[in-house]
Amino acid sequence: MKFTAEQIAGILEGEVVGNPDIEVSTLSKIEEGVEGALTFLANPKYTHYIYTTKASITIVNNTFVPDHKIDTTLIKVNDAYKAFSKLLEYYNSVKQNKVGIEQPSFISESSKLGETVYVGAFAYIGEHVKIGDNVKIYPNSYIGDNVIVGDNTVIFSGARIYSQCSIGNNCVINSGCIIGADGFGFAPNESGEYDKVPQIGNVVLEDYVDVGAGTTIDRATLGSTIIRRGVKLDNQIQIAHNVEIGKNTVIAAQTGIAGSTKIGEHCQIGGQVGFAGHLTVGNNVKIQAQSGIGRNIKDNEILQGSPAFSYADWSKSYVHFKNLPKIVKEINELEKK
Repeated sequence: MKFTAEQIAGILEGEVVGNPDIEVSTLSKIEEGVEGALTFLANPKYTHYIYTTKASITIVNNTFVPDHKIDTTLIKVNDAYKAFSKLLEYYNSVKQNKVGIEQPSFISESSKLGETVYVGAFAYIGEHVKIGDNVKIYPNSYIGDNVIVGDNTVIFSGARIYSQCSIGNNCVINSGCIIGADGFGFAPNESGEYDKVPQIGNVVLEDYVDVGAGTTIDRATLGSTIIRRGVKLDNQIQIAHNVEIGKNTVIAAQTGIAGSTKIGEHCQIGGQVGFAGHLTVGNNVKIQAQSGIGRNIKDNEILQGSPAFSYADWSKSYVHFKNLPKIVKEINELEKK
């Protein structure tokens, strides 16, 4: 699919400087631009590439003025990075604009599908499922009984949504996700073995939630495991039963959250962070990668370490950690004297 500079400028509300009729059919980095490609310049340290790039069109900030001749057609916008991101979203929506039901697939007669839905081959949709408008369900996906999926949600190949779970509008469920598996509930008996505690709750994803590939969200023992509006989850995250994550919180890969922990709104959590169970984490908290959280966290704290403590204190202490052998040697020499 080809787009002209004038069409792209219309989408981005930008101004064309150069040939408005020049066409592009692919995207590229500015340093790897080729004829027929669209790229962007947002970081000043890449400015020199705009004079050598072969890309046909480059999106730039309104403030950009070339020092000398350039060959690429410019589209000037308020924020080049945001404009390029918007264009990527548009490109994705066009690329993924599939409709219809492929065969073989199974859809229970008791289920209801909205308008312009896409169901890929070998997908399974169980009984009494409600699918909203413009939903895309890619091949080999599983939707269990009594699941609700809101409008404009995309479920990629191989995702599994267990029974009773609720997925909001405009969500993205990536490949390999498992939503609604049993929580890790076992109770020791008199013989030293473990009896399974039935997990009869569900998982609720509110609107605009993104779930990365391979992430698992366990159903609640009772009630719901809840992922609030606008939460963004990276790949390979484990969220245990009865966890609640506040709106617009972002969590990086390989983080693990134990049962019944409540995480607040607008938090930023690095990769491989581990949370103990039954904790409360406040709003606007920032936690550095590989930290271990074993206590309740107040609003606005910034933490690092395992067990985690104040990021500022950790940074100061790290200077001493690095020099610990030298410090011990000096202490030993002083003791000898």
